[in-house]
Amino acid sequence: MCPGADPEPNGQTNGANGANGDHPGFVGIETRQNPHPTQSRNPYGHNVGVTDFLSNVSRFQIIESTLREGEQFANAFFDTEKKIEIARALDDFGVDYIELTSPCASEQSRLDCEAICKLGLKAKILTHIRCHMDDARVAVETGVDGVDVVIGTSSYLREHSHGKDMTYIKNAAIEVIEFVKSKGIEIRFSSEDSFRSDLVDLLSIYSAVDKVGVQRVGIADTVGCASPRQVYELVRVLRGVVGCDIETHFHNDTGCAIANAYCALEAGATHIDTSVLGIGERNGITPLGGLMARMMVADPEYVKGKYKLEKLKDIEDLVAEAVQVNIPFNNYITGFCAFTHKAGIHAKAILNNPSTYEIINPADFGMTRYVHFASRLTGWNAIKSRAQQLKIEMTDAQCKECTAKIKALADIRPIAVDDADSIIRAYHRNLKSGEDKPLMDLSPEEQAQFAEKEKELAAEAEANNVAL
Repeated sequence: MCPGADPEPNGQTNGANGANGDHPGFVGIETRQNPHPTQSRNPYGHNVGVTDFLSNVSRFQIIESTLREGEQFANAFFDTEKKIEIARALDDFGVDYIELTSPCASEQSRLDCEAICKLGLKAKILTHIRCHMDDARVAVETGVDGVDVVIGTSSYLREHSHGKDMTYIKNAAIEVIEFVKSKGIEIRFSSEDSFRSDLVDLLSIYSAVDKVGVQRVGIADTVGCASPRQVYELVRVLRGVVGCDIETHFHNDTGCAIANAYCALEAGATHIDTSVLGIGERNGITPLGGLMARMMVADPEYVKGKYKLEKLKDIEDLVAEAVQVNIPFNNYITGFCAFTHKAGIHAKAILNNPSTYEIINPADFGMTRYVHFASRLTGWNAIKSRAQQLKIEMTDAQCKECTAKIKALADIRPIAVDDADSIIRAYHRNLKSGEDKPLMDLSPEEQAQFAEKEKELAAEAEANNVAL
Protein backbone atom coordinates (compact mmCIF):
# COMPACT_ATOMS: atom_id res chain seq x y z
CA MET A 1 0.00 0.00 0.00
CA CYS A 2 1.25 3.48 -0.72
CA PRO A 3 2.28 5.36 2.43
CA GLY A 4 -0.61 7.12 4.11
CA ALA A 5 -0.97 10.70 5.22
CA ASP A 6 -0.46 10.38 8.95
CA PRO A 7 -2.94 10.10 10.60
CA GLU A 8 -5.29 10.07 7.60
CA PRO A 9 -5.38 7.11 5.16
CA ASN A 10 -3.69 7.65 1.83
CA GLY A 11 -6.62 8.36 -0.43
CA GLN A 12 -8.79 5.59 -1.75
CA THR A 13 -7.93 1.97 -1.12
CA ASN A 14 -8.06 -0.85 -3.60
CA GLY A 15 -10.56 -2.89 -1.65
CA ALA A 16 -9.71 -6.55 -1.27
CA ASN A 17 -7.13 -6.35 -4.01
CA GLY A 18 -4.74 -4.01 -2.27
CA ALA A 19 -2.90 -1.20 -3.97
CA ASN A 20 -1.56 -1.14 -7.50
CA GLY A 21 1.90 -1.34 -5.98
CA ASP A 22 4.06 -0.22 -3.07
CA HIS A 23 6.07 2.60 -4.56
CA PRO A 24 7.21 5.93 -3.13
CA GLY A 25 5.76 9.07 -4.63
CA PHE A 26 2.24 7.78 -5.28
CA VAL A 27 -0.96 8.88 -3.63
CA GLY A 28 -4.51 7.66 -4.12
CA ILE A 29 -6.90 10.46 -4.99
CA GLU A 30 -10.58 11.22 -5.07
CA THR A 31 -11.66 13.23 -8.09
CA ARG A 32 -14.35 15.84 -8.35
CA GLN A 33 -16.31 13.49 -10.59
CA ASN A 34 -16.51 9.96 -9.27
CA PRO A 35 -17.45 7.45 -10.55
CA HIS A 36 -15.76 7.76 -13.92
CA PRO A 37 -17.86 9.91 -16.27
CA THR A 38 -18.39 8.33 -19.66
CA GLN A 39 -17.94 9.98 -23.02
CA SER A 40 -21.31 10.64 -24.60
CA ARG A 41 -20.09 9.97 -28.12
CA ASN A 42 -17.05 8.21 -29.51
CA PRO A 43 -16.39 9.47 -33.06
CA TYR A 44 -14.61 6.22 -33.92
CA GLY A 45 -16.86 3.77 -32.07
CA HIS A 46 -19.75 1.51 -32.99
CA ASN A 47 -22.21 4.37 -32.58
CA VAL A 48 -21.09 5.77 -35.94
CA GLY A 49 -22.88 4.47 -39.01
CA VAL A 50 -24.53 1.09 -39.25
CA THR A 51 -23.52 -1.61 -36.77
CA ASP A 52 -21.82 -4.58 -38.45
CA PHE A 53 -24.19 -7.51 -37.94
CA LEU A 54 -21.30 -10.01 -38.17
CA SER A 55 -19.36 -8.41 -35.33
CA ASN A 56 -19.30 -10.29 -32.03
CA VAL A 57 -17.65 -7.55 -29.98
CA SER A 58 -20.76 -7.47 -27.78
CA ARG A 59 -21.31 -11.22 -27.50
CA PHE A 60 -17.94 -12.96 -27.36
CA GLN A 61 -16.92 -15.94 -25.23
CA ILE A 62 -13.59 -16.67 -23.56
CA ILE A 63 -11.79 -20.00 -23.68
CA GLU A 64 -9.33 -19.63 -20.81
CA SER A 65 -6.19 -21.63 -21.51
CA THR A 66 -3.94 -20.92 -18.52
CA LEU A 67 -4.16 -24.61 -17.60
CA ARG A 68 -3.24 -25.71 -21.12
CA GLU A 69 -1.32 -23.05 -23.06
CA GLY A 70 -0.15 -21.55 -19.77
CA GLU A 71 1.25 -24.87 -18.65
CA GLN A 72 3.58 -24.65 -21.67
CA PHE A 73 5.16 -21.48 -20.23
CA ALA A 74 8.82 -22.04 -19.37
CA ASN A 75 8.35 -21.42 -15.63
CA ALA A 76 5.06 -23.25 -15.22
CA PHE A 77 4.62 -26.22 -12.93
CA PHE A 78 1.08 -26.58 -11.62
CA ASP A 79 0.42 -29.43 -9.21
CA THR A 80 -3.13 -30.73 -8.84
CA GLU A 81 -3.94 -28.45 -5.92
CA LYS A 82 -2.75 -25.36 -7.79
CA LYS A 83 -4.64 -26.34 -10.94
CA ILE A 84 -7.84 -26.70 -8.94
CA GLU A 85 -7.26 -23.33 -7.27
CA ILE A 86 -6.70 -21.63 -10.63
CA ALA A 87 -9.70 -23.37 -12.21
CA ARG A 88 -11.98 -22.23 -9.40
CA ALA A 89 -10.66 -18.67 -9.62
CA LEU A 90 -11.25 -18.54 -13.38
CA ASP A 91 -14.73 -19.98 -12.93
CA ASP A 92 -15.53 -17.39 -10.29
CA PHE A 93 -14.27 -14.65 -12.62
CA GLY A 94 -16.81 -15.80 -15.20
CA VAL A 95 -14.94 -17.34 -18.13
CA ASP A 96 -17.06 -19.49 -20.41
CA TYR A 97 -14.59 -22.34 -20.91
CA ILE A 98 -11.49 -23.67 -19.16
CA GLU A 99 -9.09 -25.57 -21.39
CA LEU A 100 -6.83 -28.26 -19.90
CA THR A 101 -3.67 -30.00 -21.05
CA SER A 102 -4.22 -33.20 -23.01
CA PRO A 103 -4.80 -36.21 -20.73
CA CYS A 104 -2.43 -38.06 -23.07
CA ALA A 105 0.48 -35.81 -22.10
CA SER A 106 1.10 -37.78 -18.90
CA GLU A 107 -0.70 -39.92 -16.35
CA GLN A 108 -0.82 -36.97 -13.95
CA SER A 109 -2.33 -34.78 -16.65
CA ARG A 110 -5.11 -37.33 -17.07
CA LEU A 111 -5.76 -37.48 -13.32
CA ASP A 112 -5.76 -33.68 -13.08
CA CYS A 113 -8.23 -33.46 -15.95
CA GLU A 114 -10.57 -35.90 -14.22
CA ALA A 115 -10.25 -34.04 -10.90
CA ILE A 116 -11.17 -30.67 -12.41
CA CYS A 117 -14.10 -32.20 -14.30
CA LYS A 118 -15.51 -33.38 -10.95
CA LEU A 119 -15.50 -29.88 -9.39
CA GLY A 120 -18.91 -28.98 -10.78
CA LEU A 121 -17.80 -25.62 -12.15
CA LYS A 122 -20.09 -23.37 -14.16
CA ALA A 123 -17.50 -23.06 -16.93
CA LYS A 124 -17.35 -25.84 -19.49
CA ILE A 125 -14.19 -27.95 -19.25
CA LEU A 126 -12.27 -28.67 -22.45
CA THR A 127 -9.15 -30.63 -23.20
CA HIS A 128 -6.78 -30.04 -26.09
CA ILE A 129 -5.67 -33.10 -28.08
CA ARG A 130 -3.95 -34.12 -31.29
CA CYS A 131 -6.10 -35.11 -34.24
CA HIS A 132 -5.70 -38.81 -33.54
CA MET A 133 -8.14 -41.48 -32.43
CA ASP A 134 -5.87 -42.68 -29.62
CA ASP A 135 -6.01 -39.22 -28.00
CA ALA A 136 -9.74 -38.91 -28.59
CA ARG A 137 -10.51 -42.22 -26.87
CA VAL A 138 -8.65 -41.12 -23.74
CA ALA A 139 -10.12 -37.60 -23.74
CA VAL A 140 -13.77 -38.63 -23.83
CA GLU A 141 -13.32 -40.83 -20.75
CA THR A 142 -12.12 -37.98 -18.51
CA GLY A 143 -15.50 -36.32 -18.08
CA VAL A 144 -14.78 -33.19 -20.13
CA ASP A 145 -17.56 -31.16 -21.70
CA GLY A 146 -15.66 -30.72 -24.93
CA VAL A 147 -12.61 -31.75 -26.91
CA ASP A 148 -10.40 -29.34 -28.85
CA VAL A 149 -8.72 -31.12 -31.75
CA VAL A 150 -5.73 -29.59 -33.54
CA ILE A 151 -3.38 -30.49 -36.38
CA GLY A 152 -0.82 -28.46 -38.32
CA THR A 153 -1.84 -27.40 -41.82
CA SER A 154 1.05 -25.20 -42.94
CA SER A 155 3.73 -26.59 -45.23
CA TYR A 156 6.22 -26.14 -42.39
CA LEU A 157 4.32 -28.42 -40.04
CA ARG A 158 3.16 -30.90 -42.66
CA GLU A 159 6.76 -31.42 -43.77
CA HIS A 160 8.70 -31.09 -40.53
CA SER A 161 6.21 -32.05 -37.78
CA HIS A 162 3.64 -34.75 -38.52
CA GLY A 163 4.46 -35.46 -42.19
CA LYS A 164 0.83 -35.83 -43.32
CA ASP A 165 -0.85 -34.43 -46.44
CA MET A 166 -4.18 -32.59 -46.55
CA THR A 167 -6.11 -35.68 -47.62
CA TYR A 168 -4.92 -37.54 -44.54
CA ILE A 169 -5.67 -34.52 -42.33
CA LYS A 170 -9.22 -34.26 -43.65
CA ASN A 171 -9.96 -37.96 -43.20
CA ALA A 172 -8.40 -38.09 -39.72
CA ALA A 173 -10.33 -35.00 -38.64
CA ILE A 174 -13.66 -36.40 -39.78
CA GLU A 175 -13.01 -39.72 -38.03
CA VAL A 176 -12.14 -38.03 -34.72
CA ILE A 177 -15.03 -35.57 -34.95
CA GLU A 178 -17.61 -38.27 -35.61
CA PHE A 179 -16.28 -40.35 -32.72
CA VAL A 180 -16.36 -37.46 -30.22
CA LYS A 181 -19.83 -36.42 -31.38
CA SER A 182 -21.07 -39.97 -30.83
CA LYS A 183 -20.18 -39.53 -27.14
CA GLY A 184 -22.38 -36.44 -26.85
CA ILE A 185 -19.38 -34.18 -26.26
CA GLU A 186 -18.70 -30.75 -27.75
CA ILE A 187 -16.03 -30.74 -30.46
CA ARG A 188 -13.80 -28.08 -32.01
CA PHE A 189 -11.42 -28.60 -34.92
CA SER A 190 -8.51 -26.18 -35.36
CA SER A 191 -5.75 -25.86 -37.87
CA GLU A 192 -2.33 -25.06 -36.45
CA ASP A 193 -0.19 -22.31 -38.02
CA SER A 194 -3.25 -21.09 -39.89
CA PHE A 195 -1.71 -17.87 -41.19
CA ARG A 196 1.11 -19.69 -42.96
CA SER A 197 -1.24 -22.28 -44.41
CA ASP A 198 -2.59 -22.25 -47.96
CA LEU A 199 -5.97 -20.50 -48.00
CA VAL A 200 -7.57 -23.09 -50.29
CA ASP A 201 -6.38 -25.88 -47.98
CA LEU A 202 -7.76 -24.06 -44.94
CA LEU A 203 -11.18 -23.34 -46.39
CA SER A 204 -11.45 -26.89 -47.72
CA ILE A 205 -10.77 -28.54 -44.35
CA TYR A 206 -12.96 -26.06 -42.45
CA SER A 207 -15.83 -26.60 -44.86
CA ALA A 208 -15.50 -30.37 -44.52
CA VAL A 209 -15.55 -30.41 -40.71
CA ASP A 210 -18.38 -27.88 -40.60
CA LYS A 211 -20.52 -30.24 -42.66
CA VAL A 212 -19.73 -33.07 -40.23
CA GLY A 213 -21.09 -30.92 -37.40
CA VAL A 214 -18.36 -29.38 -35.24
CA GLN A 215 -19.41 -26.74 -32.72
CA ARG A 216 -16.41 -24.56 -33.60
CA VAL A 217 -13.56 -24.29 -36.05
CA GLY A 218 -10.36 -22.74 -34.80
CA ILE A 219 -7.85 -20.35 -36.35
CA ALA A 220 -4.43 -20.35 -34.69
CA ASP A 221 -1.67 -17.80 -35.23
CA THR A 222 0.82 -20.27 -33.84
CA VAL A 223 3.96 -18.22 -34.50
CA GLY A 224 2.45 -14.78 -33.92
CA CYS A 225 3.04 -13.59 -37.48
CA ALA A 226 -0.44 -12.25 -38.28
CA SER A 227 -1.42 -8.59 -38.38
CA PRO A 228 -4.87 -7.30 -37.42
CA ARG A 229 -5.74 -6.73 -41.08
CA GLN A 230 -4.77 -10.29 -42.00
CA VAL A 231 -6.84 -11.61 -39.10
CA TYR A 232 -9.88 -9.59 -40.11
CA GLU A 233 -9.67 -10.73 -43.72
CA LEU A 234 -9.25 -14.44 -42.92
CA VAL A 235 -12.04 -14.51 -40.33
CA ARG A 236 -14.34 -12.59 -42.66
CA VAL A 237 -13.72 -15.05 -45.48
CA LEU A 238 -14.17 -18.03 -43.15
CA ARG A 239 -17.39 -16.57 -41.78
CA GLY A 240 -18.82 -16.87 -45.28
CA VAL A 241 -17.76 -20.52 -45.58
CA VAL A 242 -18.83 -22.11 -42.27
CA GLY A 243 -21.98 -21.83 -40.22
CA CYS A 244 -20.46 -22.96 -36.91
CA ASP A 245 -18.74 -20.77 -34.33
CA ILE A 246 -15.18 -19.55 -34.92
CA GLU A 247 -12.52 -19.76 -32.21
CA THR A 248 -9.25 -17.84 -32.45
CA HIS A 249 -5.87 -18.34 -30.80
CA PHE A 250 -3.18 -15.66 -31.11
CA HIS A 251 0.44 -15.80 -30.05
CA ASN A 252 2.14 -12.56 -29.10
CA ASP A 253 5.55 -12.86 -30.78
CA THR A 254 5.05 -9.58 -32.64
CA GLY A 255 2.90 -7.84 -30.03
CA CYS A 256 -0.43 -8.14 -31.85
CA ALA A 257 -2.26 -10.74 -29.76
CA ILE A 258 -4.80 -8.36 -28.21
CA ALA A 259 -5.39 -6.34 -31.38
CA ASN A 260 -5.73 -9.54 -33.38
CA ALA A 261 -8.29 -10.92 -30.94
CA TYR A 262 -10.34 -7.75 -31.17
CA CYS A 263 -10.21 -7.68 -34.97
CA ALA A 264 -11.24 -11.33 -35.06
CA LEU A 265 -14.38 -10.49 -33.07
CA GLU A 266 -15.13 -7.54 -35.33
CA ALA A 267 -14.88 -9.87 -38.34
CA GLY A 268 -17.25 -12.47 -36.89
CA ALA A 269 -15.23 -14.76 -34.60
CA THR A 270 -17.13 -15.89 -31.52
CA HIS A 271 -14.50 -17.28 -29.11
CA ILE A 272 -11.10 -15.96 -27.98
CA ASP A 273 -8.39 -18.04 -26.30
CA THR A 274 -6.65 -16.29 -23.39
CA SER A 275 -4.29 -17.05 -20.55
CA VAL A 276 -3.67 -15.17 -17.31
CA LEU A 277 -0.80 -12.72 -17.85
CA GLY A 278 -0.59 -14.13 -21.39
CA ILE A 279 1.66 -17.00 -20.31
CA GLY A 280 2.32 -19.78 -22.80
CA GLU A 281 4.84 -21.04 -25.33
CA ARG A 282 7.61 -18.49 -25.95
CA ASN A 283 6.09 -15.12 -25.02
CA GLY A 284 2.55 -16.40 -24.81
CA ILE A 285 -0.90 -15.56 -26.14
CA THR A 286 -3.66 -12.99 -25.69
CA PRO A 287 -3.65 -12.05 -21.98
CA LEU A 288 -6.94 -12.25 -20.12
CA GLY A 289 -6.43 -8.84 -18.50
CA GLY A 290 -5.40 -7.19 -21.75
CA LEU A 291 -8.47 -8.53 -23.52
CA MET A 292 -10.67 -7.28 -20.67
CA ALA A 293 -9.16 -3.81 -21.05
CA ARG A 294 -9.82 -3.77 -24.79
CA MET A 295 -13.36 -5.09 -24.47
CA MET A 296 -14.23 -2.71 -21.61
CA VAL A 297 -13.66 0.15 -24.02
CA ALA A 298 -15.69 -1.56 -26.75
CA ASP A 299 -18.71 -2.60 -24.66
CA PRO A 300 -18.38 -1.88 -20.94
CA GLU A 301 -21.90 -2.94 -20.02
CA TYR A 302 -21.50 -6.40 -21.57
CA VAL A 303 -18.14 -6.95 -19.90
CA LYS A 304 -19.19 -5.66 -16.47
CA GLY A 305 -22.37 -7.70 -16.59
CA LYS A 306 -20.57 -10.93 -17.44
CA TYR A 307 -17.26 -10.94 -15.57
CA LYS A 308 -16.26 -10.24 -11.95
CA LEU A 309 -13.65 -7.70 -12.95
CA GLU A 310 -12.61 -6.98 -9.38
CA LYS A 311 -11.25 -10.54 -9.23
CA LEU A 312 -8.72 -9.97 -12.03
CA LYS A 313 -5.86 -8.84 -9.81
CA ASP A 314 -6.37 -11.77 -7.44
CA ILE A 315 -6.18 -14.21 -10.36
CA GLU A 316 -3.07 -12.55 -11.76
CA ASP A 317 -1.40 -12.56 -8.36
CA LEU A 318 -2.26 -16.25 -7.98
CA VAL A 319 -0.75 -17.22 -11.33
CA ALA A 320 2.23 -14.88 -11.03
CA GLU A 321 3.17 -16.47 -7.72
CA ALA A 322 2.67 -19.97 -9.12
CA VAL A 323 5.04 -19.37 -12.04
CA GLN A 324 7.41 -17.14 -10.03
CA VAL A 325 7.18 -13.96 -12.09
CA ASN A 326 6.41 -10.37 -11.18
CA ILE A 327 3.42 -8.60 -12.69
CA PRO A 328 4.91 -6.04 -15.12
CA PHE A 329 4.83 -2.40 -14.01
CA ASN A 330 2.91 -1.49 -17.18
CA ASN A 331 0.55 -4.46 -17.15
CA TYR A 332 -2.95 -3.84 -18.42
CA ILE A 333 -5.22 -2.79 -15.54
CA THR A 334 -3.14 -4.22 -12.66
CA GLY A 335 0.35 -2.83 -13.25
CA PHE A 336 1.28 -0.32 -10.56
CA CYS A 337 1.54 2.43 -13.20
CA ALA A 338 -1.71 1.55 -14.97
CA PHE A 339 -3.67 4.40 -13.37
CA THR A 340 -0.83 6.64 -12.22
CA HIS A 341 -0.63 10.28 -13.32
CA LYS A 342 2.49 12.36 -12.90
CA ALA A 343 2.66 15.48 -15.09
CA GLY A 344 1.08 18.59 -13.61
CA ILE A 345 -1.26 19.12 -16.56
CA HIS A 346 -2.46 15.53 -16.34
CA ALA A 347 -2.95 15.72 -12.57
CA LYS A 348 -5.04 18.88 -12.79
CA ALA A 349 -7.32 17.39 -15.43
CA ILE A 350 -7.66 14.05 -13.64
CA LEU A 351 -8.67 15.82 -10.43
CA ASN A 352 -11.43 17.61 -12.33
CA ASN A 353 -12.60 14.72 -14.50
CA PRO A 354 -10.81 11.35 -14.72
CA SER A 355 -12.07 10.77 -18.26
CA THR A 356 -9.60 13.38 -19.46
CA TYR A 357 -6.68 10.95 -19.21
CA GLU A 358 -8.34 7.60 -18.51
CA ILE A 359 -10.43 5.46 -20.85
CA ILE A 360 -11.03 2.82 -18.17
CA ASN A 361 -12.36 3.41 -14.66
CA PRO A 362 -9.97 1.72 -12.20
CA ALA A 363 -12.82 1.25 -9.73
CA ASP A 364 -14.46 -1.21 -12.14
CA PHE A 365 -11.50 -3.52 -11.50
CA GLY A 366 -11.18 -2.76 -7.79
CA MET A 367 -8.14 -0.60 -8.49
CA THR A 368 -7.21 2.98 -7.56
CA ARG A 369 -5.91 5.90 -9.55
CA TYR A 370 -2.85 7.68 -8.23
CA VAL A 371 -1.21 11.05 -8.65
CA HIS A 372 2.57 10.86 -8.44
CA PHE A 373 3.00 14.28 -6.88
CA ALA A 374 6.45 13.88 -5.33
CA SER A 375 8.46 14.84 -8.41
CA ARG A 376 9.82 17.78 -10.35
CA LEU A 377 6.91 17.42 -12.79
CA THR A 378 4.20 18.00 -10.21
CA GLY A 379 1.73 20.85 -10.44
CA TRP A 380 0.09 22.95 -7.78
CA ASN A 381 -3.31 21.32 -8.23
CA ALA A 382 -1.83 17.98 -7.17
CA ILE A 383 -0.18 19.59 -4.15
CA LYS A 384 -3.43 21.32 -3.25
CA SER A 385 -5.23 17.97 -3.39
CA ARG A 386 -2.58 16.39 -1.19
CA ALA A 387 -2.77 19.24 1.33
CA GLN A 388 -6.51 18.69 1.57
CA GLN A 389 -5.91 14.99 2.26
CA LEU A 390 -3.53 16.04 5.02
CA LYS A 391 -6.29 18.31 6.44
CA ILE A 392 -4.15 21.36 5.76
CA GLU A 393 -5.84 24.53 4.54
CA MET A 394 -3.88 26.79 2.20
CA THR A 395 -4.81 29.37 -0.40
CA ASP A 396 -4.06 28.73 -4.05
CA ALA A 397 -1.17 31.17 -3.88
CA GLN A 398 0.28 29.35 -0.89
CA CYS A 399 -0.13 25.98 -2.66
CA LYS A 400 1.77 27.38 -5.63
CA GLU A 401 4.61 28.59 -3.42
CA CYS A 402 4.74 25.24 -1.63
CA THR A 403 4.78 23.46 -4.99
CA ALA A 404 7.83 25.48 -6.03
CA LYS A 405 9.67 24.24 -2.95
CA ILE A 406 8.77 20.61 -3.66
CA LYS A 407 9.90 20.97 -7.28
CA ALA A 408 13.14 22.57 -6.13
CA LEU A 409 13.93 19.65 -3.84
CA ALA A 410 12.97 17.14 -6.54
CA ASP A 411 15.44 18.84 -8.87
CA ILE A 412 18.39 17.99 -6.63
CA ARG A 413 17.47 14.46 -5.50
CA PRO A 414 14.70 11.86 -5.77
CA ILE A 415 11.93 12.43 -3.24
CA ALA A 416 9.23 10.21 -1.81
CA VAL A 417 5.72 10.91 -0.55
CA ASP A 418 7.06 11.40 2.98
CA ASP A 419 9.46 14.10 1.76
CA ALA A 420 6.71 16.01 -0.03
CA ASP A 421 4.38 15.64 2.95
CA SER A 422 7.11 16.96 5.26
CA ILE A 423 7.54 20.04 3.09
CA ILE A 424 3.79 20.68 2.98
CA ARG A 425 3.49 20.36 6.76
CA ALA A 426 6.60 22.41 7.50
CA TYR A 427 5.59 25.12 5.05
CA HIS A 428 2.15 25.30 6.68
CA ARG A 429 3.67 25.50 10.17
CA ASN A 430 5.85 28.40 9.04
CA LEU A 431 2.79 30.17 7.66
CA LYS A 432 0.98 29.87 10.99
CA SER A 433 3.96 30.75 13.15
CA GLY A 434 5.38 33.47 10.95
CA GLU A 435 8.78 31.78 11.20
CA ASP A 436 11.09 30.67 8.42
CA LYS A 437 12.38 27.36 9.69
CA PRO A 438 14.01 24.87 7.28
CA LEU A 439 11.45 22.72 5.51
CA MET A 440 13.68 19.66 5.42
CA ASP A 441 16.72 18.31 7.19
CA LEU A 442 19.22 18.94 4.41
CA SER A 443 23.00 18.88 4.30
CA PRO A 444 24.75 22.24 3.79
CA GLU A 445 25.42 21.30 0.17
CA GLU A 446 21.77 20.33 -0.39
CA GLN A 447 20.60 23.55 1.30
CA ALA A 448 22.68 25.60 -1.11
CA GLN A 449 21.40 23.65 -4.10
CA PHE A 450 17.83 23.91 -2.81
CA ALA A 451 18.07 27.69 -2.46
CA GLU A 452 19.55 28.02 -5.94
CA LYS A 453 16.82 25.88 -7.47
CA GLU A 454 14.13 27.94 -5.75
CA LYS A 455 15.56 31.09 -7.31
CA GLU A 456 15.75 29.49 -10.75
CA LEU A 457 12.17 28.26 -10.61
CA ALA A 458 10.87 31.61 -9.37
CA ALA A 459 12.72 33.48 -12.10
CA GLU A 460 11.48 31.07 -14.75
CA ALA A 461 7.91 31.35 -13.54
CA GLU A 462 8.09 35.15 -13.50
CA ALA A 463 9.61 35.28 -16.97
CA ASN A 464 7.00 32.97 -18.42
CA ASN A 465 4.17 34.35 -16.27
CA VAL A 466 3.06 30.86 -15.34
CA ALA A 467 1.83 29.32 -12.13
CA LEU A 468 3.90 26.40 -10.91
